[in-house]
Amino acid sequence: MTGNTDHKKPDRITRVHLWVGRILLIVVGLEWIYLLTESQWLSLFVVSLLLIVLFIPIIFRKRLQVDIPAEFHLTAVIFTFAALYLGEVQHFYQRVWWWDIGLHASAGLIMGIFGFLLIYILNESKRIDIHLTSGFIALFAFTFAVSIGTIWEILEFTIDHTFELNMQKQMMDDPSGLTDTMWDMIVNAGGAFIISMSGWMYLKSAKNYFVREWIKKFIEKNPRLFSR
Repeated sequence: MTGNTDHKKPDRITRVHLWVGRILLIVVGLEWIYLLTESQWLSLFVVSLLLIVLFIPIIFRKRLQVDIPAEFHLTAVIFTFAALYLGEVQHFYQRVWWWDIGLHASAGLIMGIFGFLLIYILNESKRIDIHLTSGFIALFAFTFAVSIGTIWEILEFTIDHTFELNMQKQMMDDPSGLTDTMWDMIVNAGGAFIISMSGWMYLKSAKNYFVREWIKKFIEKNPRLFSR
């Protein structure tokens, strides 16, 4: 990284981000070695995805010259760790009844934030001459999050039928897994709706809400992407 901001003392969230990243890197790295020695290839693949997420800021900074704020990456890391490592590898989906529902609701929130930020960047970029209304930006964020949730359900269905797993949580009273799939999509859409409406209110009135500071930090770290 370059610039004067590199010499500033890291704030609290940045320090938390660094320590959480280091701890998870050790835990996930040891798990990766164990799974490799035990030839548990599917779990090894899942843990490898988590390792990629841990290194995303470095990849984005070097390849795309995009600096990801600590809040964004910390949220993504915690979610991915809960979904992939705890959920799939440590079987929390079977051990904790609300784990799947909670993560899909969180996914709607996170993908809504990402979709909102993505279209906001395009709307403010110097390189792309488009001017979108606040309503359209909010609608895009909602549909983006719902689309990602739908793609994930398709992926679960495909993996279950290819590798004979149970990512769709098929039960005795619902052997098709349809009930689990529908609830996943409903709570995902609910999370996306909350973020989209929050973003719309921010654009219309500039009132403060919990995502505003995240967006401001992203803009401050990547001024070249924005026209103002």
